[in-house]
Amino acid sequence: MTTIDNNLQQVMRRIAQACAAAGRDPAEVSLLAVSKTFGADAVAEAVAAGQRAFGENYIQEGVEKVAALRQLSPASLQWHCIGPIQSNKTRLVAEHFDWVHTVDRLKIAERLSTQRPEHLAPLQVCIQVNVDGGDTKSGVPPEEALALAQAVAKLPRLVVRGLMSIPDHAPDFEVQKELHLRAQRLFGQIKARGEPGLADFDTLSMGMTADLEAAIHAGATLVRVGTGIFGGRTYPAG
Repeated sequence: MTTIDNNLQQVMRRIAQACAAAGRDPAEVSLLAVSKTFGADAVAEAVAAGQRAFGENYIQEGVEKVAALRQLSPASLQWHCIGPIQSNKTRLVAEHFDWVHTVDRLKIAERLSTQRPEHLAPLQVCIQVNVDGGDTKSGVPPEEALALAQAVAKLPRLVVRGLMSIPDHAPDFEVQKELHLRAQRLFGQIKARGEPGLADFDTLSMGMTADLEAAIHAGATLVRVGTGIFGGRTYPAG
């Protein structure tokens, strides 16, 4: 068994245990393996261990891995863009990814819609919400999330699937849970409205290696785990 295989099994056990503690079915929570800064060989190990959904923060790096892995598993892998998107990178995202978690401006959504190739399935998108109000953080303020979701839902070639949040690091479980509950309450409010165009609003993307248990207790349907699967990262200097 490889280290990545072992780590994946440990993460899946953590998810199952958190679901049991929260009274939830583990089938309700999906695992997104965050492979940023790790090469295609590490992704291939995770694929061999059964993982199929991968998240990339750096768009160009992600596109290169999508191409490298296409020969290994041409149809079975799912690629999620979970990093910030600049206008000059929307075409790469639209042409190579299956999901985008970081839509927080209508302009970006409009470009993704226009640039999504007709031969591909619609791009699945989440609205990124800044639940704790950090000035330097990406994400739409919570009070603006519904209006943005409504506007994005009207665009062709996109399907609004839910919300994504990345709250600031918190020191303990209860604080982590309360931050995640802010996103969960907003998610529930939007879903309950039954808005036209939001019939597929079913995804709450939150929680990472350090706080996935709190996120699951708060209602996450997808957790994004990187270091817990691939190990510590070494970032390029500069």
